[in-house]
Amino acid sequence: MAEDAEARSAEGDARAFWTVAPGLGEIRREVLPAPRAGDVVVRALYSGISRGTEALVFQGRVPPSEYQRMRAPFQSGAWPGAVKYGYASVGVVERGPAEMMGRSVFALFPHQSRYVLPIAAVHALPADVPPSRAVLAANMETALNGIWDAEPRQDDRVTVIGGGAVGCLVAYVAARTVGCEVELVDQNPAREPVARALGVRFALPGEATVGAPIVVHASGSPAGLERALDLAAFEGLIVELSWYGSRRVPLPLGEAFHSGRLTIKSSQVGHVARPQRGRYDHRARMQIALSLLDDPVLDVLITGESPFDDLPRVMAHLAGGAADGICHRIRY
Repeated sequence: MAEDAEARSAEGDARAFWTVAPGLGEIRREVLPAPRAGDVVVRALYSGISRGTEALVFQGRVPPSEYQRMRAPFQSGAWPGAVKYGYASVGVVERGPAEMMGRSVFALFPHQSRYVLPIAAVHALPADVPPSRAVLAANMETALNGIWDAEPRQDDRVTVIGGGAVGCLVAYVAARTVGCEVELVDQNPAREPVARALGVRFALPGEATVGAPIVVHASGSPAGLERALDLAAFEGLIVELSWYGSRRVPLPLGEAFHSGRLTIKSSQVGHVARPQRGRYDHRARMQIALSLLDDPVLDVLITGESPFDDLPRVMAHLAGGAADGICHRIRY
């Protein structure tokens, strides 16, 4: 037993953020497992906060029916108890195969200063994607999957409702990669310069253009989804990227929903979107998402940064809805 304990601590301790009760987080010390053949030891440089999902987790709003489906890939703990949750970590390989030593990598790992993972679970960053921007990778993967679900074609009109990280990245991919005419809709006028930087139009909800063949909803608000019904064209497609946790979402489906022959389609990143499932697996999709982060203009989406020691306070602030940023980055 003493030898096992010595092996486990050979790589040293780490520090990790845990949600210990609804609205309460703390940083705990962890003992890293001894790496095995095929593992890498990663020292975190940055992590990103997924403000939608992580806010629901932090507030204790994951419904019991979703306890298993909503587990993060390397989550520790279980609901309704304390959990170590997150999936946007960027670091540098401290130990592993020679070809990986010193490489910057992305991993779907919670907020933790150092960790041990199988080499297959880390993704080497493209040379032109800096670690500081790579915290957007998980959001970009979600946005890419949403675009695949929407199946827009060049010159299609696409309305994106919600100017958070995922919504902005959907707008960016639709405009820059597919070649669509895109309008980003958000109730916050401060999103207008962000939209301009991304190369898309901006509109407040009451001023948005009606009649979009494709509407992607990513605001996390039931009111945003209701507005999507108003903006969609005849036989339009509404792709729902928001996740509401335990919250009920009322919709006016007795109005023009049926006469307009509208379709609401769920898009969730846990599965590769069906239109591309035969071509790409999860790892290939992530590599595409990382490659799409090679544009410095995307730095406009990083609107805040805090040291890791401040994460309990920062998470409470963000989950409370008081903050107005897009992606908040944690620095280790």
